[in-house]
Amino acid sequence: MSSAERASLRESWQARVAAFRASGLSAAKWCAENQVTESRLWYWVGKFRAEQQEKSSSNTDWMAVQMDTSTDTGPLHVRIGQVEIEVKPGYNPELLRDVVRTLMTLC
Repeated sequence: MSSAERASLRESWQARVAAFRASGLSAAKWCAENQVTESRLWYWVGKFRAEQQEKSSSNTDWMAVQMDTSTDTGPLHVRIGQVEIEVKPGYNPELLRDVVRTLMTLC
């Protein structure tokens, strides 16, 4: 399959997925009316969702923060949307990063 054919197939499925979502029908009913197998529909729905999630997580802008902790050893409070995280000394930076990324996509 050429790249032009792949692009055309992708555009076709983007339109189908949009039509399915706009229809308000169940997947089974929409697929029956449009001569599409449910497994193929769910494949493309999942593919587009995964690509969107990847785009939103890769577009995250991070800002360096330098803190003076010599005077305060208490917890740090981080607010993202309506969620507040209390970060105590000795925290796991990788875990905090993953939690913040997840919250940014949800909030």
